[in-house]
Amino acid sequence: MKKVLSLALVLLMMVSLIGVAEAKSDTIKIGFFAPVSAASAAADGASALNSAKLAVKLCNENGGINGTQVELVDFDDGLDTTQAANIAERLAGDRDIAAVVSGSYSGPTKVAAPIFQEAGKLMVSAYAVHPDVTGAGDLIFSQSFPGAVQATGAAVVAAEQLKATKVAIIYVDLDFGTTQVNAFKAKLEKDYPDVKVVYEQGVSIKDSDLTSVVTAAGAAGADLIYSVNYYEQAAEVLRQVGMQGLNIPVLGTEGADSWMLLDIAKEYANGMYITTNMNRDDQNEQTQAYIKNYREEFGIEPDMVGASVYDAFQVLFEAMKNVGTDTQAMKEFIAGMKNFDTVTGTLLYYNAEGSAVKPIQVQLVTNGEYHYFGVVDDAQIIDPANY
Repeated sequence: MKKVLSLALVLLMMVSLIGVAEAKSDTIKIGFFAPVSAASAAADGASALNSAKLAVKLCNENGGINGTQVELVDFDDGLDTTQAANIAERLAGDRDIAAVVSGSYSGPTKVAAPIFQEAGKLMVSAYAVHPDVTGAGDLIFSQSFPGAVQATGAAVVAAEQLKATKVAIIYVDLDFGTTQVNAFKAKLEKDYPDVKVVYEQGVSIKDSDLTSVVTAAGAAGADLIYSVNYYEQAAEVLRQVGMQGLNIPVLGTEGADSWMLLDIAKEYANGMYITTNMNRDDQNEQTQAYIKNYREEFGIEPDMVGASVYDAFQVLFEAMKNVGTDTQAMKEFIAGMKNFDTVTGTLLYYNAEGSAVKPIQVQLVTNGEYHYFGVVDDAQIIDPANY
């Protein structure tokens, strides 16, 4: 009797294990990580995770990938490179993960990218700007343009559209800031030698009081402040410019493309220009549907971070619908995508390094909202291969 019971128990366990294996094959798993718990990046982390969940939800409601439901396997990297590496090792070693989307900043993403490349796992980075991300290998793609592209476009905006002659630069002292500052200055020196940088100061992502920095920028005679910061420091720059009564326009970057900036800076945000990859006024069906769905789902305004994450998932979904989940097949399909409509406009193509090539959007904050101001679409500027 004991032997019979033991045999029955073994058979039951085998059936259970088979059931688990079958359950795993019933979904397509996509890995994801974002800085959800990082105090200095929590809003971006939330926006990224919200958009990842929205993308998967809408995909599943529309039948999934050729009838198979998608499962999101998400992690919080805390804006910590060690944590990001650990997450990457875990996702890379999981054979059930078909591909990965990074919803994080350059630091965590560029650490994770080589791990996925070595493991043979495809990753699409949503918005990290550092060139080392796609430089990790041919399985790594970036849905947004790298910092050098955005900053070079910003130099054009500063010199040609805003007619600046004396620029003060206030930037976050991280890869995000230094990469863009170097490219911005290089473009000025090359093509706009009459535009001078009269002040330059790096700040910590934890700095909450930039009074003296903005005061110094004004004292240097700047007629434009180039603010390369995430939303919290970018908002503080705007507040100080307004409270000190400085009549100096501020040109920001996609790091300032957040509803949190509007919430923190309030009326002082009006008049700020930013280079970004999202145009809220774009009447593209994809763009307006995303904005509507995001508002209804989460009750807040979407931003560039979330839109870029959403687009990264759309790229993966498109590849999987056409060629399945084989890594090499997905890689070749994505590398060959052209004129693909996304929330952040038309993806013209991916260059040889895996970076998306698309126009740079310039937004202007008016009445507490981001609106269209202009675009930079010069082919020599928007293709990262030219840097």
